[in-house]
Amino acid sequence: MTPKTVLASEHALARRCPACPPRKRNAKAPIPVQGIIALALVLADGGRAAVPESYRTSWSHPEVNARIERGIEQFRKGDCLLEVVDAAGKPVPDARVEARQTRHEFLFGCNAFVLGQLKPEDLEQRYEAAFARLFNFATVPFYWEGLEPARGELRYAEPARDIWRRPPPDRFLPFAAKHGITLKGHPLLWHAYNPAWLPKDANELRELYRKRFREISRRYADKISIWDVVNESLVCTTNYPLYSPAREYVGWAFQEVAPLFPPQTILMINEVTGFNFRPVGTNPYLAQIRQLLDQGAAIRGIGFQYHYMRREALDKYLAGKDCSPQGLLNLYEEAGRFGLPLYITEITFPSAGQDGEELQAAVVRDHYRLWFSVPRMAGITWWNLGDGTAVKGENEALGGLLNAQFQSKAAYRALDQLINETWKTRAQVQTDPEGKARFRGFYGKYRVVVQRGGQTRELELSLTRGGTTPARVVLE
Repeated sequence: MTPKTVLASEHALARRCPACPPRKRNAKAPIPVQGIIALALVLADGGRAAVPESYRTSWSHPEVNARIERGIEQFRKGDCLLEVVDAAGKPVPDARVEARQTRHEFLFGCNAFVLGQLKPEDLEQRYEAAFARLFNFATVPFYWEGLEPARGELRYAEPARDIWRRPPPDRFLPFAAKHGITLKGHPLLWHAYNPAWLPKDANELRELYRKRFREISRRYADKISIWDVVNESLVCTTNYPLYSPAREYVGWAFQEVAPLFPPQTILMINEVTGFNFRPVGTNPYLAQIRQLLDQGAAIRGIGFQYHYMRREALDKYLAGKDCSPQGLLNLYEEAGRFGLPLYITEITFPSAGQDGEELQAAVVRDHYRLWFSVPRMAGITWWNLGDGTAVKGENEALGGLLNAQFQSKAAYRALDQLINETWKTRAQVQTDPEGKARFRGFYGKYRVVVQRGGQTRELELSLTRGGTTPARVVLE
């Protein structure tokens, strides 16, 4: 996995300005609710994972779990009604109906930054198979530093020189089509990790951004439906004229981008982990969004990151007051008042250290359950799928769901259980005397088989939030 070119980390602690050069770098049954956390914390040898007692207490509290389970039942599931009739339109009673969910409406994602870059070939195959098994959502790199490393060298299409973790965006289109994956572009404007050739002059830089926005929209507006328009503006500290302390560039970017994309495109603002834990009443991120919306900015989605790049950072988080499920639920409830979809956009929980894999799995399971229960939450994105695929300096955290050989770790298996078992519906029902069959299931696409008297009819249907039209099945 040795890259030909390595770019600066998109999560470096020290942010740099656009003109700065790149730095050199050295089959299972559902588990009862109350047993989920307990199972995650028990090791194979009968010991306990390194989870602080305060974490166990808060995350296993009956009221918290009841709120999470209530949210999942209320906001992630709906009632499906099928009407089975014969060729004359008369109801068909006692028909057997089997419904199997094939796809989630909810977006479970990961960045796909190393697509097509892994050697040997079987490693690439394992990566793609593991990705497609869990995820229906992929983040595509649109970092300016990687798309135009030298002025005029546009890397949208193949062939392009190889840059590690920055494949040309066109590479993702057939991958998405093959596996039914929704793509998200990340990011359109960020004050960091831009090419060294960018000018310092604010007006000249604005014109170059406009050119970049037009190029990207012309190629991908009809192919990629979700975009991080502005990334991490509240931690922008550069004194370059465009990135002024007042951050007027954020509203300007949405103003420039919105007319270039279809009105249904999700145009997102995205911010770093710390703003998950600021008090609701004084949270700078919520205040910024409120101000931008009041000014008419076309923000259509809100992103929250969740990165812990070192085991020490995760341990500190788990033992601290910020790790409060009630606090997170309250924050997302307040953010939901904007009426916009929410996304957890980037997640890293390390597995390094003693009992690391078991700890990672426990934290993953707990947090995903909470996020999945939030009414306005529309997607959750893990960051690096495999160990060794993060940027240099982050790989020591072992923050992948797969190990370096792309074999599943406990956290991957925990998500597989949730996404493909616990949160996927399989129903068997019969039609009543009026030819109607009902079941309650998770939102998404279903394969339905209807049988009676030697007759069989197969169909696909979508169960969506707010959908009320019964599916009509004709047995001839």
